[in-house]
Amino acid sequence: MWEFLQAVVLGTIQGLTEFLPISSSAHLRIFPEMFGWGDPGAAFTAVIQIGTELAVLIYFRHDIWRIATAWLRSLVKPEYRGTLDARMGWFIIIGSLPIVVLGVALKDAIESDFRSLWIIGTTLIVLGIVLGVADKLSASNKSIKQMNLRDAVLMGLAQACALVPGVSRSGATISMGRILGYEREAATRYAFLLAIPAVVGAGLFELKEIPNGENTYGWGPTITATVVSFIVGYAAIAWLLRYVSTRSYAPFVIYRIGLGALVLVLVGTGVLVA
Repeated sequence: MWEFLQAVVLGTIQGLTEFLPISSSAHLRIFPEMFGWGDPGAAFTAVIQIGTELAVLIYFRHDIWRIATAWLRSLVKPEYRGTLDARMGWFIIIGSLPIVVLGVALKDAIESDFRSLWIIGTTLIVLGIVLGVADKLSASNKSIKQMNLRDAVLMGLAQACALVPGVSRSGATISMGRILGYEREAATRYAFLLAIPAVVGAGLFELKEIPNGENTYGWGPTITATVVSFIVGYAAIAWLLRYVSTRSYAPFVIYRIGLGALVLVLVGTGVLVA
């Protein structure tokens, strides 16, 4: 029963932090350590993210259906190839390649070395500063309709940095989008769409690792956390899109720097084990 209660807490954390630019994987590494639960593991983290991506699929279902059908039609009908939706399909596919290739190549490091709290605390601070500077200096003169192949590749490369917990998939992609001059809502919306193939793929890839004895949680708690993350994540999407349409990312920048500094202090003083 205690494992299921832990799963509810972790699912809530995942749902709240997946779409905010504060790194859900960092929170799923930091807070269980603070509670004395230990590291839930990279496999558990990857699998419960499927819940939040299911929330994305449902929330953006009309956009996804439109993009998918336009992309498929463009394969056989030339008149569809210049449309925004068909191009967006290619942008999401091409933008997903960096994180897929690096995710497979760096699998061992992702599951061990990258989960060091020293690294997580540092990346929270550094990428928080990057997000703040990018948001502050952005020209904010591009809508999602102006997306091109170069920008899709650059945002895909930025997303791949989130293989290191603490970076934040949405935070890295949004930062690059803001550097390239995209409006906040456009950068955030594209970050959500771009994450779908990577997160779902990683979650399915790691499913086989859940029954292993090396993981803290078995199937029951993992499924529970995934369901909770879906429910909480759906609400978080709607809130964030409304928020960024009128406000800056400054609160998230401050939070990242504060949390990162706290983690480094706690690890440095021996309160937490890196």
